[in-house]
Amino acid sequence: MFGPVKSSVLLTARPAAAGTVASFRLRGVPVRLHFTFLLLLIYLAFTNFASKVGGASFTVYVLGLFVSVLLHELSHAFIASRFRVQTLEIVMFPIGGVARMERTLRPAEELWVSFAGPLTNLLISLGIFGFLFYWSGSAPIKLADVLEPSDANVIARLAFGNLLLAAFNLIPAFPMDGGRILRGLLSYIRTEEEATRIASWLGRALAISIGLYGLLSSHPTLVFIFPFIYFGALQEGSAALGRSLTHGVPVRSAMIKEFHTLSQGDTIRQAANLLLSTSQQDFPILHGSQITGLLSRNLLVKAMAAEGPDTYVAGVMDRDFLILEPEMDLSEVLPLMAQAGQCALVMDGEKLIGLLTADNLSEFLLLRRVGLEPAV
Repeated sequence: MFGPVKSSVLLTARPAAAGTVASFRLRGVPVRLHFTFLLLLIYLAFTNFASKVGGASFTVYVLGLFVSVLLHELSHAFIASRFRVQTLEIVMFPIGGVARMERTLRPAEELWVSFAGPLTNLLISLGIFGFLFYWSGSAPIKLADVLEPSDANVIARLAFGNLLLAAFNLIPAFPMDGGRILRGLLSYIRTEEEATRIASWLGRALAISIGLYGLLSSHPTLVFIFPFIYFGALQEGSAALGRSLTHGVPVRSAMIKEFHTLSQGDTIRQAANLLLSTSQQDFPILHGSQITGLLSRNLLVKAMAAEGPDTYVAGVMDRDFLILEPEMDLSEVLPLMAQAGQCALVMDGEKLIGLLTADNLSEFLLLRRVGLEPAV
């Protein structure tokens, strides 16, 4: 829940993460809203009708929490930049944000970066409490004073909300920051895969406990956040396994070596015929010997429907694509592939020598997991 890209990688644009519906940039970092985040806003607005809180106070509270979570994630990005690690994007989910880094953090880096988020929320909470105490000159606010939402306690609820965010994120289980802190500490005595497996298992156990409690106590909010914690923890475990299976393996070992290309003068009809007659779904577009674009199956289908089969591929191809060098470590490529989409081009100098797709990367990992060693 956490800069420049390496010179051996050219990523001219970073497509939006799957499921995001809106985005903006903050200090050069893309911030994207996942559609489930909007569902949470709708849920909160619906439940607000039954409370004593007015629309203006509700808006202040929700915006305050949003800014708090955003500052939490930006603190991850800021500390990561001190270690010269770029933040690729921040995605806002219902249980918080996720800052995606360009590479796996080393144990010491992960400890500092992970702790920065909860510390930010703690400082925000202390700052609000200090302001309220200075403004009113009364005794410190108690939890009982904010259990019943009202217009009068919206600022105090923000203070407690940040305190809760800090405490929740320090739980030693994925995908919370506490799970990353735990992994960072365990990485000094265990392998990264083992450390991640422990933190991931704790995250899934926590998610199941929260989900069961939410069902038994008729608490829909807990049931709502259960899948985000569970699958977030599961994803972290899978990512760690992928890194362990690809560490020290060059890109050329996993790339597709036999592929077809199209020229800028080819039409969508010709591309569709090639799509049907081969198993290939992404086609590099050439102008002479120079790579000028990439045509994916999705772009091909959209162009066929919108502009017709006689449209030239040069008019619809994607000019923003990921280029990799064949000797790059495959473990470093995994997060970049997640950003680039389905396909990356492998270039040896100016020569295109292969394609790396999500499908063949998954097959490669599967074969590695059952013990098949690639020819490196």
